[in-house]
Amino acid sequence: MSSPLSEATLQIIEATAPVVAQHVDQIVPAMYRRLLADKEIRALFNMSNQEGQAPQHKALANALVAYATHIRTPNVLAGAVERIAQKHAGLQILPEHYPHVADALLGAISEVLGEAATPEVLSAWGEAYWQLAHILIGREEEIYQGTAEASGGWRGWRSFEIAEKRREATDIISFVLRPVDGGAVVQHLPGQYLSFRFHLADGEEQRRNYSISSAPNGQTYRITVKREPHGRVSNWLHEVAEVGQRIEVAPPAGAFFLDPCDKQEVVLLSGGVGLTPMISMLEAFGGKGLRMIHVHAAQDPERHAMTGTSGRLADATFAFYEDLGGREREEGVLEGRIDPAWLTENTDIEQADYFICGAVGFMQAMVRGLKAANVPDARIHHEFFGPAAEVLG
Repeated sequence: MSSPLSEATLQIIEATAPVVAQHVDQIVPAMYRRLLADKEIRALFNMSNQEGQAPQHKALANALVAYATHIRTPNVLAGAVERIAQKHAGLQILPEHYPHVADALLGAISEVLGEAATPEVLSAWGEAYWQLAHILIGREEEIYQGTAEASGGWRGWRSFEIAEKRREATDIISFVLRPVDGGAVVQHLPGQYLSFRFHLADGEEQRRNYSISSAPNGQTYRITVKREPHGRVSNWLHEVAEVGQRIEVAPPAGAFFLDPCDKQEVVLLSGGVGLTPMISMLEAFGGKGLRMIHVHAAQDPERHAMTGTSGRLADATFAFYEDLGGREREEGVLEGRIDPAWLTENTDIEQADYFICGAVGFMQAMVRGLKAANVPDARIHHEFFGPAAEVLG
């Protein structure tokens, strides 16, 4: 455990936080440039999130500013820190990775701020970084130990094979995964994800997270993957990987999951392939006394996966299609996008819990709409597939 920051360090952070915030859009790309120059560290990142106005850069920029803003009250950020620790545990981030980040961050601050980045300033920011790093390292170790000691659990990477490959919709395929060693698998919490380590043809390591789309069964997991136009891993899974292919998998992780305790009604809001954790929740709890409503948005009916599961297990289902594709309107099928106002009229905003997953724009619209309808934060649960999940605050 790290020592509390000294008053002198706190004052330096508070005094320089506005300057760092002003230049954060230059500091963070400079930091990533340093990080990604290291092949070992580069393997930890999804490189598709590093191009142009990289969303991962913006996420870290927001995190950096939020941490500095709350430097005296870090408990305010506990929920966000937990999400980051879960992501790190999924990707198998280890204590030895943290010094690389420290060097890159301090080097970037020095590069961008120039003479303003005095030794005292860099020392203070280094202390602040390591305070947060030790919190994350400690929590990540707890997660690693917990999953290793659980029935069917393991630590690090475990070899699985594709036991089944099934097309669910246009550009969406499910993969059932079974451990090569024939042993049991740890029971995931419905909504959690698996992390994967891939070695593709070019030899460069790739790591990805994919939500589990099945209920816990102790024997297998299922993931459901959409092929992205320029997605190296998703295209490999769709076009190359076949039944029998071996894949390295880390234990389930994630702070987004459904605990049915004390819930009266659950509304599952999904967009596109964001329905995968919702299917896991439905398979685990659908038809067992908890009222569950699934509201899904897709471009058209051909891109709407797993409709049978939702229709069978949800108490009510609604599908919003931007293009009906010639399909006749029927009960529960609507044209256009999900309107937050529609949610206030068709779900119980006074008591329902809302679980949301999809593209960033979809997520933002749903969360903002529900908050505008005075749904408290405690009943709004969300998961991002990409780095927006790492925004502190």
